[in-house]
Amino acid sequence: MTQSTSRGPYAKTAAIRRRVVEACVDAFGQTGFYGATMKDIAKRADISYTGLLHHFSSKEELLTAVLELRDERSSEYLASARVLDPSANPVETLRGMLAVIVDNELQPGLMELHCVLSGEATAPGHPAHAYYAEHYRMLRRFFAKAFKALAERGELRSASDPETLAAMTIALINGLQAQWLFDRDSIQMERGIREFLAAAVPALAVAESADAKP
Repeated sequence: MTQSTSRGPYAKTAAIRRRVVEACVDAFGQTGFYGATMKDIAKRADISYTGLLHHFSSKEELLTAVLELRDERSSEYLASARVLDPSANPVETLRGMLAVIVDNELQPGLMELHCVLSGEATAPGHPAHAYYAEHYRMLRRFFAKAFKALAERGELRSASDPETLAAMTIALINGLQAQWLFDRDSIQMERGIREFLAAAVPALAVAESADAKP
């Protein structure tokens, strides 16, 4: 029996869904979840409104797909930088995170999406509230674990405890990301975060200096 290759104009193919999600990243990043409309997203994705509803029945479903895409790309960057490697030296872990931040500058759409949605999602009723609450808890655990390991090795120079230093680091990253979106020529995210971390982790500054040598 020969399988038909005709799949119809609105078949749920991965390519179409991906195009819709990419369009949604732009829409949510520019106008937020509440400001974007399904019709606008359909237009951005070059698909009919009916076709969009065939693939995604609601904005909430689209939001879930967008956040999954963000997690997918973040995981790829983290893995490539060995940030997720449990055997990595904590200094190397922080250096890997800096590499991820540099990669993020090449994805301004996702960065804009993060800044807009995370701001909106502070409201408990927002559909991404639980997602971002867990996102920040995970980041705090990640940095706190790295700082605690450095403290145990005698390589942490900070008056703040690891948990507080972790929260401060995340606040700096978020603040610099937002400023970079306003002034990409003047704000150097990676440099600002690296210098902040190097003040608390001298070994990080030493490693960076070694890499700079010819």
